[in-house]
Amino acid sequence: MKITNNYGLPDPFMNFVRNDKYTRGKADISVTTLIDSPRIRLLVDDHKDKLESDLVDMIWPIFGTAVHSVLESSIEQKNTIVEERLYASCNDWTLSGALDHQEILEDGRIRVTDYKVTSVWSVIHGKKEWEYQQNCYAWLLRQNGKDVESIRICAILRDWQKRKAATDGDYPSAPVVIIDLPLWTRDECQKYVEERMSLHQEAQINYDIHDELPLCSEAEKWERPTTYAVMAKGKKRAIRVLDTQFEADAYLEGFKSTSALNPKDLTIETRKGEKVRCSGYCSVSHLCDQYLKESEENDYSN
Repeated sequence: MKITNNYGLPDPFMNFVRNDKYTRGKADISVTTLIDSPRIRLLVDDHKDKLESDLVDMIWPIFGTAVHSVLESSIEQKNTIVEERLYASCNDWTLSGALDHQEILEDGRIRVTDYKVTSVWSVIHGKKEWEYQQNCYAWLLRQNGKDVESIRICAILRDWQKRKAATDGDYPSAPVVIIDLPLWTRDECQKYVEERMSLHQEAQINYDIHDELPLCSEAEKWERPTTYAVMAKGKKRAIRVLDTQFEADAYLEGFKSTSALNPKDLTIETRKGEKVRCSGYCSVSHLCDQYLKESEENDYSN
């Protein structure tokens, strides 16, 4: 991938990116890739020499790597393992994953902690992929003869605000949050890893033989559906947000009959849906016929 510096960031930023030591090791696929879109993996692999990314778009990943480096360099405590990469075979492919921190408990079981530099939004609303990733790590540990006691995320919130923490009960109370995740059974982990592995392998075969790519799902596109907000004039927050125009119309009529507000001050605001990842966070969206076709269809419908 070609790295550009269109905003003229200092040389150390470019040097850091160029010296990135990340590798999935001698594996066919990593955990982070396994839980992600097969379509994106195939497009990235096929066009990696043609892709470009600017340094400014790498600032938060750089920050995350720096935080990991600081935490890893601290004095290791007894019965802890940091940054261990594990391997295991599934469906004739080798899966690898690097575990940030393992704490060996008195009974010999492992407590897994993964560091994430992320947004407050991610903590408030949750990220299902964290559960998938950490349970894949649990699978790797079990395949390597270890027993897992728990899995969790240590979230470092890059946009945390002390003022909001003091006034909003739903807001994280500190800029570092520990999130315990549900630990799946051995059978549940095995089933998930096998299904994801088969999905990627089938996609690889179809691409190699027929030049066909699987479609990204709504979840893989981070798709936000169109919603309809009942609004009052002069107010920023919606009175109610509905999934369909019909529901919004019906709610508005009922609200008018019971509210003291002037009916003329009440409106329905259409909040257009968006494929968030495709439009701003996918490095291969400009090469993706699925995204280009869906964008054309969306433009035509408007």
